[in-house]
Amino acid sequence: MRCVKQFFGSLSGKRGLLTSLLLACLPAAAHADLVNDVRMQLMQNSFSPAEAELQRYKEQHGVTPEYLEALSWMARGEASIHQWPQAEAYANQTRMLCEQQLAKRKLDAEDHLPTALGAAYEVLAQALAENAQQPAAIRLLRSALAKYGTTSIAPRLQKNLNLLVFVGKPAPALEETQYLGPKPPTLASTKGSPVLLFFWAHWCVDCKAEVPVIARLRKEFAPQGLVVIGPTQLYGYAAQGEPSAPAEERKYIESVRQRYYASLLDMPVPLSKRNFITYGASTTPTLVVLNRAGQVTVYHPGAMTYEELRAAVEKAAR
Repeated sequence: MRCVKQFFGSLSGKRGLLTSLLLACLPAAAHADLVNDVRMQLMQNSFSPAEAELQRYKEQHGVTPEYLEALSWMARGEASIHQWPQAEAYANQTRMLCEQQLAKRKLDAEDHLPTALGAAYEVLAQALAENAQQPAAIRLLRSALAKYGTTSIAPRLQKNLNLLVFVGKPAPALEETQYLGPKPPTLASTKGSPVLLFFWAHWCVDCKAEVPVIARLRKEFAPQGLVVIGPTQLYGYAAQGEPSAPAEERKYIESVRQRYYASLLDMPVPLSKRNFITYGASTTPTLVVLNRAGQVTVYHPGAMTYEELRAAVEKAAR
């Protein structure tokens, strides 16, 4: 049975982790059949049948955005089991074919193409970093940001760049013009205190599950002066994914806060898309820990257990 290694992590596990990875990425809205079929094959560790299905689709329909998203899942699947030559080959193929598509359409004209291209760059950066070519990975991501920094894949590219360069650097300032709850402090004003940034989204189940962990740590580390700030942003939709005007979505976010974030209602919540781009918070939750000097000590896209996050906060509070 193949093992799964988390991106830039040291923990590995059995096939169930690949299943968890794929399930965690399933969106609220259903994808077309090809993408779902390929992902289900990968969940079963059936790489050859997934490749065969891709080939059949290509013979019948040619290279479509849907095909490219499914192809990008082959790259992600191989990367998740640490098969880097295969992952890199799939990612390079995805990137090349995406760029050919971009000669006749805009990247964000539909959902499949940006998902595919963002994943291709992500896997290529992973492969370079895993092969001790971190400077090349950084150059690749910076080049991609220069090219696609105004598109929907910018936060994803920034996330992967931050994974390589963020730790040890001063935390970027937060945009705080709009907010929910108390007025957020500037990060400059929090120097001297440990800080936990909790990037969340109103639709995010994992964010809601993280609330008790953060509330517990905030109480536990109050004597050490822990500051918790919870940035979020508008997504253009509210309940059940219905399109929503900014004012309506803001009211909906407040209702979510009242219902699911009751233990964190006095947590300042900056409301800004720019913060999510700067911090590369394309994954929610994204957890960022700052030490008393205002430097990033932990940058973690995804949920953390109480034990993991406590260890990070304890270290930053020293």
